[in-house]
Amino acid sequence: MISASIEITAPFFDVDSCHIVWHGHYVKYFELARCCLLDKIGYNYKHMAESGYTFPVVDLQVKYVQSVKFMQTIVVQARLQAWENKLIIHYTIKDQSSGRTCTKGSTTQVAVALESGLLQFETPAALRDKVQRCLNAGTET
Repeated sequence: MISASIEITAPFFDVDSCHIVWHGHYVKYFELARCCLLDKIGYNYKHMAESGYTFPVVDLQVKYVQSVKFMQTIVVQARLQAWENKLIIHYTIKDQSSGRTCTKGSTTQVAVALESGLLQFETPAALRDKVQRCLNAGTET
């Protein structure tokens, strides 16, 4: 499966008064890893628009396992789970030093044609081709 990871050190502006990362920021961390994954595939948000599509998030799942604290370094991994008919990406946030899982989640995105605003029930060829190229090149991890 195609995946990408990023490292983040929890900054002060992401934490609450107890120095714990506020729950909404985990979604931002997912987004940063997702952008890295889409870059790896060669079909980021700019490429989506150039090919005539947008991919809004229609479902988001988050499971908080352990809090991330101020200055803690985490590894956020995004893994492409499905790309036929919808884009499903699974995320894992782990403590960099211990490897313990802090948060898990997933997003589901669907293709919408920019010109008409209509939901697409099939994966646009541009995304399908890029994913296949990435799989064929052996750049899954």
